[in-house]
Amino acid sequence: MNNPPLASSADSNWRGRAACVGEDPDLFFPLSDSRAAEASASQARAVCRRCPVLLACRTWAIDHGEDDGIWGATTATQRRAIRRASAESPHIDPWHVRPPTTPHRRSLPDPP
Repeated sequence: MNNPPLASSADSNWRGRAACVGEDPDLFFPLSDSRAAEASASQARAVCRRCPVLLACRTWAIDHGEDDGIWGATTATQRRAIRRASAESPHIDPWHVRPPTTPHRRSLPDPP
C-alpha cells in the first residue's frame, strides 16, 4: 500500500544543522541487541534530544521508511509504531507524536 508522506521532507537542509554532524556514525547504528548496543542507542538519543532539527530528522526517517539506526531520537521499532498509528489515524501529525517508550530492562537476581 502506498501511503502519502507523513510530512513534507522537502527541506533537506536540516542535515547540515543536525547535532550528530561529526559524531561517530556507529553510535547511531548499533550492530546488535546487546547491552552495549542499548547503551550506544541511549547515547545517540541523548545527542538527538539536544538537536535543533530533531523533528525534521524523525519525519524524514518515518517518511522514507528508515528501518535502521536512531533517527530523531527514535529507534526503528518506535518509527514503525508511529507509521502504523499514522496509517490507522491519518489525522495524526508526526511532528508532534511522542515516540513510544522503550521498556527498561531490569536485571532480576538469580533464584537461590
